[in-house]
Amino acid sequence: MSMEDLCGSQKESIMKKKLTLILFVITVAFNLKVSATNGQLDAKNSNYVVIGAFSIPRNAIEFTENAKKKNFKAEYSINPNRNLFYVYVLHTGDKKIAIEEANKIRSATSFNDTWVYSGLLGDDLEVSKGNDLNPATGEKIINIVASDNNATSIVSSSSTVAIPESAASQTENLNVAPTSTSVAANSTIEEVEEGSKRFLFRIFTTANKEMQGDVDLMDLDKTKPRKMASYRGNEPVNVKPANKSGNIALICEVFGYRKIQTITNFNDPLATEGIIKEENNTVVPFELVRLKKGDFAVMYNVYFYKDAGIMRPESKYEVNSLMEMLKENPKYKIRIHGHTNGNAHGKVVSMGDSKNFFAITADVKEGFGSAKKLSEERALVIQNYLITQGIDPARMQVKAWGGKKPVYETDHTLASANVRVEIEILED
Repeated sequence: MSMEDLCGSQKESIMKKKLTLILFVITVAFNLKVSATNGQLDAKNSNYVVIGAFSIPRNAIEFTENAKKKNFKAEYSINPNRNLFYVYVLHTGDKKIAIEEANKIRSATSFNDTWVYSGLLGDDLEVSKGNDLNPATGEKIINIVASDNNATSIVSSSSTVAIPESAASQTENLNVAPTSTSVAANSTIEEVEEGSKRFLFRIFTTANKEMQGDVDLMDLDKTKPRKMASYRGNEPVNVKPANKSGNIALICEVFGYRKIQTITNFNDPLATEGIIKEENNTVVPFELVRLKKGDFAVMYNVYFYKDAGIMRPESKYEVNSLMEMLKENPKYKIRIHGHTNGNAHGKVVSMGDSKNFFAITADVKEGFGSAKKLSEERALVIQNYLITQGIDPARMQVKAWGGKKPVYETDHTLASANVRVEIEILED
C-alpha cells in the first residue's frame, strides 16, 4: 500500500469516527426528547393538565377510572406539598401546550376549573415542589379545594356531563376550585349550599388519640344502599342531603380497626344517641376498636401497578399502619389474602432483586401467569415488606384467590374494587 493510499485510509477512518460521533450525539438527543415526551421530565420542564384533586385516594382512583372509561388518558399522583392526589390528563415538557390544553378543557366543558401544575408529582419531596397556575391568567393559584365532598359524581356509573369524543384531552371535572385573586369568584365549594349542614366526624381510639380517616355517607332509601359521598374526619365539612327522607348511614373504616356504622336521619341527627351539637357543627363520634381474632380488614388504600405485584407509592401509609398494628400487639398473627378482577391469564410483573416495593424499576421481572399467581405476588410483596421492617415471617400467612371472590361482576362500573388485599386476624 502506497503512502498516499495509507493517508487516504486514515482520513477515511477519521471521517467515519466523526460521523459515528455525530450520529451518537443525534441519537442521544433524540432519545432525551422521546424520554421527555414519555413523562421522564425534570422539575423545571414538567407540566400537568390537572382535572381534579382529592384528599382520599379511593376517590382519586375512582375518578381516574371513570375518565379512562371515556377513553381519556387520565392518571393520578400525589402532590405532597398539598397532601392531595392530582388527577391529570396530560404530562408534557412544553408549558405552552399544557396551558392550551387546559384552556380547551375549560372552554369546551361546563367545568372551568381545570388548571396547570408545573413541577413533578410523586412522593419524592425533593423534586415535587411546583406551582399551580390558572391557565387563563397565568397567575399562581394559592389554594386548591379537594373534591372529595362532591363524591356523588366520582362514584356514579353515569357521567354528569357530555364530553365530545373527539376531544382526546378533555374529561369531566368536579368542582375543584383553584383560587387566586383573579379566580376567587369560583371558590364556591367552601360556601354552604342550600340544604347542606356542617358536620364534624370525630375519629379517635379508645385512648382518645385522633386518627386519620374518612366517613362514607350511604343513601338508605335505595333498595341497595348507595354511597353518595366521602368526607374527611376530624375537620368541619359541609354535608349535602342524600334524599328527601333524610335516612342515611355513616360508615367509618380505618385500617386496623373494626368498621363502625352510625344510622341517623340527616333532617334530625341530634335525635340519634351520641350525636351532639358543638358550636355550628353536628359532631358524630367514631371510637375505634382494634381488630379481633376472626376479623377481616380490606386494605382500601393499597394500590398496585398494572399487572404487577408492586405497590404504588401512595400505599405506604396503610402498609405502615399494618406494620404498626403488628408491632403494637406482638400476639397478632395474620393471613394476607390477594384478589384480582377476573381469572384471565396475562402478564405478571414481580419486584425482582431491586427490593423497591413502591416503584417500577429496571430490575423488575416480567413473566406470564394466572390471576391467582398475580394475586399471590401482591400478597407476597406486602409480606416481604413487613419482613424488612422487622416483622417475624412466622406471624404471617399468604392466600391467593385470583378472581374467585369478586365484590362486583367483572364488567361492573366499580369492578376495580375486586382488586384488593384483605387482612384476616388469625390470633390476637
